[in-house]
Amino acid sequence: MTSSPPDRLTRTALDHRIETAVGRSVEELRQHRDDGLLDAPHAALADAHRDLVAAERDVGFYRVRLARLASSDLPVDQALFARIDRTLDQLAQAARLREAKQITAAAALEPIEAGAPRQVPRQIPTKDVAALLAIAQGAKLHEHLVTHRLAVATPTRTRISYAQLQRLEANGLVERDSSHPMQAGQPVTLTDAGRAALTAPRRAGPPSAAPSPPPALPAASRPRR
Repeated sequence: MTSSPPDRLTRTALDHRIETAVGRSVEELRQHRDDGLLDAPHAALADAHRDLVAAERDVGFYRVRLARLASSDLPVDQALFARIDRTLDQLAQAARLREAKQITAAAALEPIEAGAPRQVPRQIPTKDVAALLAIAQGAKLHEHLVTHRLAVATPTRTRISYAQLQRLEANGLVERDSSHPMQAGQPVTLTDAGRAALTAPRRAGPPSAAPSPPPALPAASRPRR
C-alpha cells in the first residue's frame, strides 16, 4: 500500500460529534491520550477514533487506486478488468471494516454524550500547570532519612515543594498513595480533576480587569480677589 495522508488530514463522519461532546478537536483528544491525561471513557473513545481513522484511510486508498485504474492509459483488456475487480473487492472489504470501526467509535462516544456536561475547570497558575505536567509523567513524595525534609521527585526534575503539593491535594488535583512508606516514596498521581485542568483550553493571558476609572481631577480653587 502506498503512503497515506497523516491522521490529522483524515476526517471521519464522527469527528463533529466527538469534538462537540469532548469540547476539543480530535487532534487534541489524541494528543491528550498519548500524554496519558484522559480518563477511561475518553481514552477508549480516542483509541476507537484512531482505529476509525486508519479504516477511513484504507477506504480512501482503494478509491484512489480504482480511479487511477479507470482513468489510466492501460490497455483495456482482461488483465485490467481483473485488477479493477480485485480493487473493487478490496474497497468493499475496507468499507465493511470502516463501518464496523464507526459502530465501535459511536458506542464509545454515546456514554460521553449522555453524561452530564462537566464543569469548565477553573484556570490555575502557570506554576501549578508545570507541576501537574511533571506529576503526569510520574512522581513520588520522599522523606530524607537525615533531615526528614519532604520533597517531590519527578523525571523532569521540576521543583515541587511540599507546600505546593499540599495545595494541589487540597484543590483535588492530585492524590498520593499513602500505603507506601514515605522513605521509599509515596506515588503522586493526577486525579480526574487534575487531568481536566491540564486539558482545558487556557487563556493566552491573565483575565482582563475592568478598566479603572480615571482619577478625579482636583477641584479648581477660586481665584483670590
